[in-house]
Amino acid sequence: MRVWKPMLAGKKTYKMFINGKWVNAKDKKTFDVYNPYDGSLVGKVPRAGKEDVEKAVNAAFDAKHKIAGTDAIERVELLKRISNLLEKHKDDFIDILIKEAGKPRAYAEGEVKATIERLAVTAEEIKTMRGEYIPGDQAPGTSNRFAIVTRKPVGVVLAVSPFNYPLFISIAKIAPALAAGNSVVCKAASDDPICMLMFARVAELAGVPKGVLNVITGGGGEIGDFLVSHPKVDMISFTGSTFVGKRIAQVAGMKKMHLELGGKSPALVLEDADLDLAVKECLSGALKFSGQRCDALSRILVVEKVANEFVKKAVKEIKKWKMGNPKDKKTLIGPLINEKAINKVDSLVKDAVNKGAKVLAGGKRKGLFYEPTILDKVTLKMDIAWKETFGPVVTIIRVKNWKDAVKVANQSAYGLDASVFTQDMDKAIKTAKLLQDGSVTINGHPAHGLGLFPFGGDKDSGIGREGISYSIEEMTKLHTIVFNLKKE
Repeated sequence: MRVWKPMLAGKKTYKMFINGKWVNAKDKKTFDVYNPYDGSLVGKVPRAGKEDVEKAVNAAFDAKHKIAGTDAIERVELLKRISNLLEKHKDDFIDILIKEAGKPRAYAEGEVKATIERLAVTAEEIKTMRGEYIPGDQAPGTSNRFAIVTRKPVGVVLAVSPFNYPLFISIAKIAPALAAGNSVVCKAASDDPICMLMFARVAELAGVPKGVLNVITGGGGEIGDFLVSHPKVDMISFTGSTFVGKRIAQVAGMKKMHLELGGKSPALVLEDADLDLAVKECLSGALKFSGQRCDALSRILVVEKVANEFVKKAVKEIKKWKMGNPKDKKTLIGPLINEKAINKVDSLVKDAVNKGAKVLAGGKRKGLFYEPTILDKVTLKMDIAWKETFGPVVTIIRVKNWKDAVKVANQSAYGLDASVFTQDMDKAIKTAKLLQDGSVTINGHPAHGLGLFPFGGDKDSGIGREGISYSIEEMTKLHTIVFNLKKE
């Protein structure tokens, strides 16, 4: 507890981290964070207002020269120290993710592990940042010129993260921002913000310069527009709903933006697929963290020829997905994050059933728990075929053939992820090229993990790409220096 004492105003009342200090909201307002599993109070956190936002952004703006002016090796060592300290206190982070996010222990452990690794690998990636030399003699009239193209930090990065991976996604933004030499304002997820306040404490102990990292808490509806439109914010990295992402794009102004938004990821199960593999991967892709993932496989498009066999195997497989106390290591399905979330899932399932879909497993709510569910014979007239589910529902849509599967997949307004299950690699590659999604996984469910591969969406699923090296690149700007040599 001694480590976390500076961030605690009382036993369960936390402070924000602004300009190297632990502070309450100026008006002293707070909001409660509850455990989705049992409804108990996890803690009270400050409800930041515009004055608090102004203070955080100004601190980052005034400090951006500190981090931009450090040698790359210093930033390497800073991220390594943060990674090592997070490793040292990992049990505290696992515990808080279980409590405030209702995350089953296995997933909480995985998130913390991935965060530690992301920090360490990003530190090493700093060493690969390079510029380029461009000779002028490739064009007429400039043979006496050459240019050096370098990368500079964009300045102040605003990182806004969702509830589903409140620690990892935040650090997937903060680590590359620091690596590139930017200062950061992080607006933690409102449903589960405490893990990021704890991370700020770890960063403080690791020696992050004053003002370079600022973590604030509060409602997006109250401070969101003010934050994203602030003239001293140079880049916005946001992960969340398409609705909010479009709002950000409207009000942000001339800023660099990375928006990782919603998804309705399809899995195309073709007639020659390995059905045992397809069933296992599709259910894992649909049900992990109770389906509360933008890359969840929320449309399983199964060719009619193999649909009955696929469904039979899926009904058997879903029995392995235990629902229960998130503290139990055997639990795979925990509670949804809040009442609004479970109401949405329940409404989508009821709409589908009323229009003719068949519930083959689950289909009921219990408090904030929603049973792992299989819906068969879903049609394109049902809302669940198009809207994000964000719940533990395996939605099966039967299609005539391969061409029909591709057509239905591409009709969505989203374009984040997709999976294709087939043993014909020629068809797999052809299908992957036709799908209008940022990423396509062959014979597996989407799993972006550490961030080695670029990740991001097309269409309404966003702008830009994340990934270890890709995020660093997104958070820099090209800077060209041209040399005009004396003519002999």
